[in-house]
Parts: sequence; structure tokens; C-alpha cells
Amino acid sequence: MNPVQLKSHKYRLGYHVMAPSGWINDPNGFCYFKGYYHIFYQYYPYSEKGGSPMHWGHARSKDLVHWETLPIALTPGDPEDTDGCFSGSAIVKDDTLYLIYTGHHFNDSNQPEDFWENQNMAYSQDGIHFTKYEHNPIISTPPADNTQHFRDPKVWQYKDGFYVILGSQGQDGLGRALLYKSSDLKEWEYQGAIDKSKQVAQEGFMWECPDLFELKHKHILLFSPQGIEAEHKKFLNLFQTGYFIGHLDYTQSTFNRDSSFIELDNGHDFYAAQATLTPDGRTVVIGWMDMWENEIIEQEDGWAGALTLPRTLNLKNNKLFMNPVEEVKKLRTGECRSLSLDNRQVLLSDDSAHVEVNLSLKTNKLENDTIKLTLNTQQDDTIMSLTYNTQSHSFTLFRKDNDDCRYADIAASHEVNLRIFIDKSSVEIFINDGEKCFTERYYYPHTPILNIENTSNRSLSGQAIVYNLKDEAIQF
Repeated sequence: MNPVQLKSHKYRLGYHVMAPSGWINDPNGFCYFKGYYHIFYQYYPYSEKGGSPMHWGHARSKDLVHWETLPIALTPGDPEDTDGCFSGSAIVKDDTLYLIYTGHHFNDSNQPEDFWENQNMAYSQDGIHFTKYEHNPIISTPPADNTQHFRDPKVWQYKDGFYVILGSQGQDGLGRALLYKSSDLKEWEYQGAIDKSKQVAQEGFMWECPDLFELKHKHILLFSPQGIEAEHKKFLNLFQTGYFIGHLDYTQSTFNRDSSFIELDNGHDFYAAQATLTPDGRTVVIGWMDMWENEIIEQEDGWAGALTLPRTLNLKNNKLFMNPVEEVKKLRTGECRSLSLDNRQVLLSDDSAHVEVNLSLKTNKLENDTIKLTLNTQQDDTIMSLTYNTQSHSFTLFRKDNDDCRYADIAASHEVNLRIFIDKSSVEIFINDGEKCFTERYYYPHTPILNIENTSNRSLSGQAIVYNLKDEAIQF
């Protein structure tokens, strides 16, 4: 088969990782190797609507914001991955880059849920050309009390051992995370299920894309549970991505929670996040910037899906704060405007822009006291809106194409800072140093208008700074 052809650039992003054409979803193998950051992703080059078997696409960057597309890293079809190279991760050992990934296999019925999965390895000395390990699979079967859902290995080193955490489903129908240990990345010993869902409606029937890392002497179990039911203004996407804070007891192979499940991003389009540790000690995460079963309009142009900006994670007040990496400043063209926030001030932005809005609010008490930002077409039709209620300290994001809302609450403050990154068909909003975030896709083929509106009598002061951003950060 030949790769699908790109038909139009009207929604193509300027500084986010995309494939040349075709479908992408989960980020995989996020790592640093021989002077480059590497990001891989689930990739189906033959159709913009996805399909089987899934490949691993690949891009690299020296600075996390200028990305070079590389040849496909993993192509399925061998006995260990007959029907797909599903998600996984990467680790560097002895000057070699190792990929650990899930092999997907359909049984003879070819029914979507009639499959089995194993775990495999590939390696590279140059970070571009990969060889599959000759003795794959490295983990051939799930535990006896597991269903066929057994995928998405995330590998790391701790002291003198290597560990892999896997997303899975127990035979009781509850999602869980499994732990394995190895001394050489080749032979793995099952340690047990470190944590599991308490109820499907509250914590899911399958835990996809698990990750585990340490911040400020706490362990973060980051994962994407499937099957959580909506709860008032929470868990409104088809599937979620979020985390527990706690402690992994390596001796007992148990994760002891200090928190309930917390969504990492409150927008419509964020899933399957994966983190890495940078050479300078930052924990940086990238997610898939779409969501299963959402309408993905760019499919009409021969492509679908993108990855988010890389984001630095910090632990504050027992919650994760998420901000774009500092390297995004390299995308600025040097053109910048500073504007005062008079009532109904309209900010015109390019379709690749960073808008920083700083609001200072007087302390008088008023009912229905809101500040509203709208992203509009040039005909003044609303694409999406973000409304801040200064009494409840809550944000409501409305998407006209979905005709629904997403919500986030912040700590009480008279100062509100918004960092808004617009990139042709995406918007990423970071609130008060990353306390809350919204990730959104939108489809309007012209430069949108950002309108900031004070909808109450409350005194509002502050400024907005608009930076134009380079729209050619991706090399194919």
C-alpha cells in the first residue's frame, strides 16, 4: 500500500508534531539520546482514519520545539507484532537506544476484541534505524488473572534494576497497572499489580498508557483510564488522562495513594500522555492532541492527529502544575504587541501566536461577575469561549462545534494569568502557572480573532502581550 496523500494544508499546524500524512495517536518512546529529544507516535500511514496494523512514526529535536521527521521506526508484520506495533517507551543503556513496545495480534475471528498482546524490544545505535530483538517477545503472556488487555509498557531504571509498568485489565473487569523487573532488559520477572481500579464507574475498566515517575519525593502514577463515568463537571471526555500521587513500595510492589484521581488536562483533546526526564532534570510530558470518537475535520485533507506542546510538570500543593517548556520562546519571531485591557478590547492574532493575558481584579463583590474570552471568526461567529467567574474562581470553556463545555476551578486569587498558544487548528490554554489547562482543536481556515470582554461592572486592569510564532518548526 502507498501512504495516503496530503490534500490540503489549511488546518496543518506550524509548531506541533504531526505526521507527513495519515493518522497518528499516542506519543511513544519519549526520551533523550545522543544530543536529540526523540518522540515516537502511533502511526497509520495508509489512511487518515487510522487502521491496522499500527506503526511507530518518529521525530527528533535538539530543543523540544523544532522537530525533524525521521523514517518510520517500527513496522509491524513480524511474528512478534503481526497486527500492530502498539504503544510503548524507550530507555538508553550502554550507548544504545532501546524501544519496548506492545505487539498486537488478532485471532482467527478477526473481531475487534478477539486479540492477544505481548511485549517486545527493538534497539538502535544511531537513534534512527532500529532492529527488533531476535528473541522477542520479552514478555510473552499476561498474568493468569488478566484479560487480553495487556499493553503500553513504560520502562525506567531504579538503582541496579530496570522496571516496566504495563496497563491491563484483570479478569474482574477492573483496570490495573502491572509491574515487572529485569537486570538486562531481556528477561523480565512479574512483580504484581501495584494498583487497580476500585470501581469501573469511578476509576475505569482498563488503564491505558501508564507512566510512573518521581517529583519532590513523591511518585506520580500517570495513566489513561477507560470507562470512568461523567461526574457533574468532571470526566466529560470519552476517556480520561490523569494521575494519582503516592509512593511506590519497590519491596512490596504496591503503589500507596495519597490522592484521588485527578485529571491532568481539562480540555476536549488530550490523551495518552507520556513523560521523560530531560538532561537538566525537568520532567516533561507530551500528549495526543485529539480524543477518540471526536470529529477530526482534517481527515478530509488526508491527515489526522497531532501531539501537544511539550510541557514541564511540577508538584505544588499536592497537585501537578503543567506549563509549556521554556524553549517555546525560541518560536517567537521577534514581533510583539502589548495592549491594555480596556473593556471589549479586541486582539487580532496570527494563526500561529502566543497570547499572554494578565488580569488584575478589584476585590468588590458582585454577582454574575465574569471575564470572557472568545475566539471568533472574522464574521464574528464564536469558535470557542472561555469564561472566568471571579466569585467561584471557575473557568468554563465552550466549544461551538461540540456544543458542550469543559470546566476547571482554580485557587482564589485576584490575579489571573493566561498563556494561550494558537496554532492554526489548536489552542492550548495554561492558567495561573499551569494550575489548570485546556487543550482544544478547532477548525477555521483563516486567522481567528481573540476578544477579551469584561461582562460585569468589576474594575479590570492588566495587559495582553501578543507574540507571533514561527509556523515552520516541523521539517518533513
